[in-house]
Order: sequence, then structure tokens, then C-alpha cells
Amino acid sequence: MELNNHPTVIRYHERKAATIPHKAELKLSARDLREMCLASGLDDVGFVEITRPSLADQKTDILSVFPWTRTLISFVGRINRENLRSPARSIASLELHQVEERLTHAANTFVAALERKGVRAATPAVGFPMEADNWGRGKMQVVSHKPIAVAAGLGKMGLHRNVIHPVFGSFVLLNTVFIEAELDEYSTPLDYNPCIECRLCAAACPTGAIGPDGFFNPVNCMTHTYRELIGGFTNWVENIADSKSSIDYRSKVSDAETVSMWQSLACGPCYKSVYCLAVCPAGDEVIPQYLDDRKAFLDEVVKPLQQKTETVYVLPGSDAEEHVLSKFPHKKIKRVGNGIRPPSVAYFLASMPIAFQRHQSEGLNATYHFTFSGSEETEATVVIKDKTIKIEQGHVGAADVSVHADAKTWLRVLHKETSMIKQILLRRIRVKGSLNLLKAFGKCFA
Repeated sequence: MELNNHPTVIRYHERKAATIPHKAELKLSARDLREMCLASGLDDVGFVEITRPSLADQKTDILSVFPWTRTLISFVGRINRENLRSPARSIASLELHQVEERLTHAANTFVAALERKGVRAATPAVGFPMEADNWGRGKMQVVSHKPIAVAAGLGKMGLHRNVIHPVFGSFVLLNTVFIEAELDEYSTPLDYNPCIECRLCAAACPTGAIGPDGFFNPVNCMTHTYRELIGGFTNWVENIADSKSSIDYRSKVSDAETVSMWQSLACGPCYKSVYCLAVCPAGDEVIPQYLDDRKAFLDEVVKPLQQKTETVYVLPGSDAEEHVLSKFPHKKIKRVGNGIRPPSVAYFLASMPIAFQRHQSEGLNATYHFTFSGSEETEATVVIKDKTIKIEQGHVGAADVSVHADAKTWLRVLHKETSMIKQILLRRIRVKGSLNLLKAFGKCFA
């Protein structure tokens, strides 16, 4: 059968011929879309144009996946507070999974309704699954929900690096829908930050990843909180592969940890800590309990999480390890790897500020020049001073230590496939300057 004689094609041409030509549609009504969103089971919604200057760093990533996008619709799903505050990880994790499913279902319902109206729309995942092929190479998520929510007026980033909604506080999950149409009205950012800077998130964080002064260490947070996701799972698999027998495996991984990993695989991941969200008192719905009786809030919400006896997963020699020993001596420390292996020298240089352990750098004031050759030819300067780190392209200033290395050899050292000393002896890595300063440099990255 020729294509033009197919019943579907014939009906299409009949409908097209019967359609009265009309001018381009007016912009969609933001008010109508908001009502549709709330009717789909969402708790709040905001609208942002793709051209918003504050999202310039997100625009390329979004358009690479959905090139027709003109409007971003940010969704909010409210989390039940007492479930998230429970010291029982099963209750808190299940609450997160259920809200995530509700957000996903609402987004799909909304997108389907738009599609029936002839409006092109799509939605990525709330969290996982992500583009796992990008693991270790850059951004896994299709879209970063937080900056879009901020641009849409749904909150501001708090000290704990989560969006705080003006009403629901930190007890929210986010999602985003992309649509091809423009709207007649867009949302504007909040003119204040709901964060009250109480620093309870820093006080409750078992790894010390949140500093009272605003510093944040994502690697220490991820190593513990995401122990049964991403890199933690990789580390667990490597423990199995490296074990000579079941007895050897059990010397590395407790029966409880094995069962917990099975549970995460079968029922959804268990987050080891979301205490920063649980103790946050910000938001119109949340703050009365805090303001009415702060002592009771500390006793009923914060202290049960601080006093919980649990295992905290840390990188050996990290700031997190020292934090647990100092602040939570009743909690058990377990030294682990986090499965993160830089795939390139470029990634190594870019990720240093994220992996930097500032307290391990105390007293260090040095400039390092790196020269890489072979598969990646590049030069860089790293300055560690006053517990801060700065990376610049090229060789800047006078170096206390100069390192010349073959790129692949350097990565093998980072991956613990060979030792630094061996490669120095073999002259594949050449160091000019104090080896003690080079050792101090390594200590800054647990």
C-alpha cells in the first residue's frame, strides 16, 4: 500500500483540509497552567523563561536535550515533616521515595494533558535515574532542579545547599517540566531568603560537611549520605571482587551492611542522613514550632538525630573523620572509598575544590605548579593558603613545588593502581621542591 493511500494518512489530510487557517496561538495562560499543575497533585509551581539570565549556565544543557524548550515549569512536592525527622532511616527514606513518585506521577499527568492540547512538553526524573554514562566525567543529571526553582520564586538556597520554600521550608522535593510554548506571565525570584541562619543543619550533620561559616564539602556529604548509591555501591562491588572468600568479605562488610545494600537494591536506596533537612525550622508552616519553644524543638527534633548511635562512613584522613571523633564520639566510624576516580587530568583539576579537605590543610601555605604530558598536555597552578584552595590555568607565580607527570601515570596513582613513590623512582613523575610539601598536598584530598 502506498503511504498516501493508508487510512491514517487519508484521515490526516481530511482533517487538515477541514481545519480553518488561523493566526499563531497567543501565549499560554500562566494562571490556567498553575491550576492544571495543582490539580495534578502538586503543592506549588513556578514558571521561568528559557532566556532568563540567571539560568544562562543551565540553558545549553537543557537545549541539548530539549532544543524546542521555551518555558521551564518548576514543581514542588511537600514532604511530611515528622517522617523525615524520624531517626529511623527506613521511615525517612520511604517518605522521600513516596514524594518523588508523587512528583513523577503529577509531572507525567500534566505533560499528557498538555500533549492532548497540542503543546509539546517533557519531564526528566526528579532524582534518579540519571545519565549514568556520564558518571565520573561531569554532570549526570539532565537538569539541575534547584536553580530553576530559585529562578521561579519557589525558594532560596539555604546554608545546607537545599532550596528552602517560603511556606514548606526545607521539606520539599523538586521537579521540572519543559514546554515549547511561551506564557503570558512568568514568576520572579523571592526578594528574601527563608533561611534564618540558625545553623542547626551544621549542628546535626554527622560528617561536618556543612560548616557554620557557610563552607560546604560535597564529597564528605556524598560519601556518607549516598553510601548505598553511586560511588558507595561501586566501592561495595569492589569489596566483593577483592575478597578471597566469604570470610574475607565479612571482615570488610558486616551482615547488616550487606542486608542494607540488598534492601536499597530491592526497595529503593536508603539515605544514611538527610538530617540537614529534618532539623531546618525555616518556612511559614515550620517555624512556629521553633519560635514557640526552642528548647523543645532542640530536644524533640535535633538531639534525637545527634544522639543516634549509627555508623558514619568517611574517607580515611578526611575532615569528616575528625568531625565524628570530635562531635559524635558515640557514633561508629567506618573508613570507606567513595568510588570516585577522575577519568582525566582535566577532571582532576576541576574537582579539587570539591574534594578539598580544608581542615587537613591547616598551616599549609604553598604554591604548586603542575605540568602534564602525554595524553593530556596542560599546565596548572594550585595555591593552598589559609585553608583555602585556588586553581589557575598555566604557571602563575613562584612555585614551592613543581610536578611534571605523564597524564596517564598520574591518573593511575590517583586510582591507587600504582604508588607515587614508585613512579617518582621510575622518573615518570618528577618533583622539584620539598617532598614533604607534596605529601601535605595529598593530605588535603582524602
